[in-house]
Amino acid sequence: MNIILIGPPGAGKGTQAKKIAAKYKIPHISTGDMFRETSQSGSVLGKELQGYMSAGKLVPDDLVIKIVMERLGKDDAANGFLLDGFPRTIPQAEALDKALSSVKKKIERVVAIIVEDEEIVKRLASRRVCSACGAAYNTITQPPKKDNHCDACAGKVVQRADDNESTIRKRLAVYKEQTSPIIEYYSRPGIVRKVQGSGAVESIFKAICESIEK
Repeated sequence: MNIILIGPPGAGKGTQAKKIAAKYKIPHISTGDMFRETSQSGSVLGKELQGYMSAGKLVPDDLVIKIVMERLGKDDAANGFLLDGFPRTIPQAEALDKALSSVKKKIERVVAIIVEDEEIVKRLASRRVCSACGAAYNTITQPPKKDNHCDACAGKVVQRADDNESTIRKRLAVYKEQTSPIIEYYSRPGIVRKVQGSGAVESIFKAICESIEK
């Protein structure tokens, strides 16, 4: 199964992506991971990518597609893949479809995790991380046992700079602007499955699996 996973920041995509990848025995592929792997590979593509990243420039769509297709050509993606964070625009989606078609593949499911804005704001504003080891906490659902100190390493637990309400709302606005057209684009072939992202992790995962298999 070739799947795209879409969801706003704070929707729990990372948690669900790991579970989906494990259940269906397909690789979870994020643009961040792909860029890191490619830039460190020493390949021609890696050197080209590194040039853009070092200069702080936006990586052109055609290069992104080449990197995606190189990753999807690896053995672990032969029986399917889960794309996370890509495509972000209609031109990227069109280019991806064209590239996949050339190797006789296609996107079969687009899973969109839906969460209300106010819940996202509440989730992210209460999120905390250990400044030393990166362990994740939540002041509402999973606070550290000792105030502001990590359970694992005793490092200082802090709020990320981009987890304040103003920044969260800006990120949500950008997400909606970028993602609404993508969902509409993939709605035409009828492969979008919308899943409510509120509630217990296992309940959401069950709904995702049902939507994929329907």
